[in-house]
Amino acid sequence: MKLRAASLRNNLETLRMRYDKRFLHTDPLIFPRSFKRKDDREVVGLIASSLAYGNVKTISANVRRLMEWMGPRPADFARNLDPKLGLYSLGEFQHRWTRACDVVCLVHFAGRMLDNFGSIGNFFEKDYKPGNISSSINRFSVRALNLDHGGLYSSSKLPSKAGVRFFFTNTMTGACKRLNMYLRWMVRSDDGLDLGLWQFIPTNELIIPLDTHIFRIGHHLGWTHRKTLGFRTAVDITENLASYDPLDPVKYDFALSRIGMLKNCPRHDNPQECELCQLEE
Repeated sequence: MKLRAASLRNNLETLRMRYDKRFLHTDPLIFPRSFKRKDDREVVGLIASSLAYGNVKTISANVRRLMEWMGPRPADFARNLDPKLGLYSLGEFQHRWTRACDVVCLVHFAGRMLDNFGSIGNFFEKDYKPGNISSSINRFSVRALNLDHGGLYSSSKLPSKAGVRFFFTNTMTGACKRLNMYLRWMVRSDDGLDLGLWQFIPTNELIIPLDTHIFRIGHHLGWTHRKTLGFRTAVDITENLASYDPLDPVKYDFALSRIGMLKNCPRHDNPQECELCQLEE
């Protein structure tokens, strides 16, 4: 068992070295990395990770459109945004089921976090519980959704069906893929991929962002036997990855997700050319 574990660790490291910052163009992480200032990276990272669902090309095109809308200083744009005027200027924006109002509300929330706490990281840290990232994510989501929406809706309280709620999920009802992705970007040290902006969360508390690619890989390698893409499934996979690096288990996420995104797993049509089959072997 120890020999097999060492062999898989070596193969995971090889995979991680192969899919390094040269593949940044295949990931929405490229957008926050294109900015230098911390506050811009926080805001753009929140937007890019929130829209990281669906087709990769569509994600990139729509995040790029939002970057053009926000201009060269996205954090200042968020701080000064008049939601109603922003809704008018954004026009008929749509990313799958996310509409312009949802994005404007998200950006406005980011601006309120910056204004009231100095950074999005400080906003998250206020209710961060060391050793309990699940509870911390849930508290972050609840507090974000209680922020002033700036008159986007007729009632002062955010409606139960407001689209912005999709961005602030709960670990009891989903895998929280996009928030876990955002945390990975913010927390892991700058390695040419992740940004290392938040120092208060240890990397061993991070949970892998669970999507269909990671779910399938986890099943093939025996890292989970659960049938649904829930938070507990993400924890299972993360705990198994921790056996290869207990201090930074999610460092393998970027490389593993490339296998599915770049179609380098042909679903056993030719196992000799399938990176997942090579790991499984």
